[in-house]
Amino acid sequence: MLRPDWLARLAGRTELLTPDEMAQADAAAPSLGVPGPTLMANAGRAVARAVRARFQPCRTLVLCGPGNNGGDGYVAARMLAEEGWPVVVATLAPPRAGSDAAEAARRWHGPTVPFSAVEAAHAALVIDAVFGAGLSRDISADVADTLRAGRQVVAVDVPSGVDGATGAVRGFAPQAALTVTFFRLKPGHLLLPGATLCGELVLADIGMPSGAMARPRTFLNTPALWHVPTPSPEAHKYSRGHVTVLGGATMTGAARLAADAARRAGAGMVTIAAQGNASVYRAGSPGLIVSDETLPELLTDPRRHVWVCGPGLGVDAAKTALPVLLGAGRCVVVDADALTACAGNPEALCGAAVLTPHAGEFARVFGTIGDDRLAAARTAAARTGAVVLLKGSDTIIAAPDGCAAINASAPPWLATAGAGDVLTGIIAGLLAQGMRSWEAAAAGAFLHGRAADVAGIGMIAEDLLATLRRVLT
Repeated sequence: MLRPDWLARLAGRTELLTPDEMAQADAAAPSLGVPGPTLMANAGRAVARAVRARFQPCRTLVLCGPGNNGGDGYVAARMLAEEGWPVVVATLAPPRAGSDAAEAARRWHGPTVPFSAVEAAHAALVIDAVFGAGLSRDISADVADTLRAGRQVVAVDVPSGVDGATGAVRGFAPQAALTVTFFRLKPGHLLLPGATLCGELVLADIGMPSGAMARPRTFLNTPALWHVPTPSPEAHKYSRGHVTVLGGATMTGAARLAADAARRAGAGMVTIAAQGNASVYRAGSPGLIVSDETLPELLTDPRRHVWVCGPGLGVDAAKTALPVLLGAGRCVVVDADALTACAGNPEALCGAAVLTPHAGEFARVFGTIGDDRLAAARTAAARTGAVVLLKGSDTIIAAPDGCAAINASAPPWLATAGAGDVLTGIIAGLLAQGMRSWEAAAAGAFLHGRAADVAGIGMIAEDLLATLRRVLT
């Protein structure tokens, strides 16, 4: 989870660049007036500045790889040494002759030591400038042993071994106390397990021209991506949209949580289609409408545009109801039992507006996720034509056109029974007010996380309903 104040500081910098996209920006910068050596000097200076702000001078080992990441490390070593820090450099392999990194290495005149675990263990602080975010292979055992020996690690760009595109670990990656990255965050800074290995994350401005960045497809999920509707002066309950939640016979709390969340999110009217269980649902919130009408009867009302199908419904009931809703052209948020009802048959979800699977439900429908959750969510969205919100500590919201956002607003204590039902209801409530599917899903995930943060440790799903009102204002 990124702190709210940190998220605010990212205003205007919410794009996430893959390592390939960052490399393209680096390559484009010279033609826009910012040469590579300037970027490298600024990056190394940013690392040194971040280190000085957080640590007292101590024996520091800078581990430098052969690429630009290593070049940043040589610059940081020189800057710290000029400030009086006791710095030594260990080189895994020399930079390519004529490269910017080679020039940075040439300007290092301080002591060098072998690249070894023994040297790392002797240092009070290890600056990891071995490999950057674009690593595509497992790191070797000797590099892993050296990184493992560091008592405190500061990573340049990403901890070596973390794939900047996916957050996956390539064999081994150290636990960093601090990671300093440049220009824009990478997906791997926010996706697990990479996100947990970065420690404190600093995004430094190194003078990269904004025009060097190609059109991004991935974003950090913040309010810059969407706008929650506010009622106009002439608004009435019908203009704010009507959500209908299909209610099951046994796990009735799931449908009630979703329905109450849709109301809190701003839907003008919310109905639970009780399907023979009206007495149970009428014992709930007095503002909920409970209907005993059959699904075909309810569908005759065109104002019932947004539907929630799945929470507590039962798999058999979902198998019957979902095709009817999709066939009627309704805007459907599909969750829980309705996802399980489509196990091994993702085409049955075509026509849905938003799918909200957790990892297990996703695997049942689409197959194993693998190391690249971002690619898996994008593929599922393209296959079904629905927005896919893949839930987790690193929730991903993917659109069929490939646009995706990674949510970082949720605290760990949001992992509690019923929280997913609340999220589904929030999204439905936003859809009812006219938000587009991807924006509604992204806003729902962000607000859901912020509501949990406000509720605090020890919260239960019901607490989100009260705190949601506070984060909507």
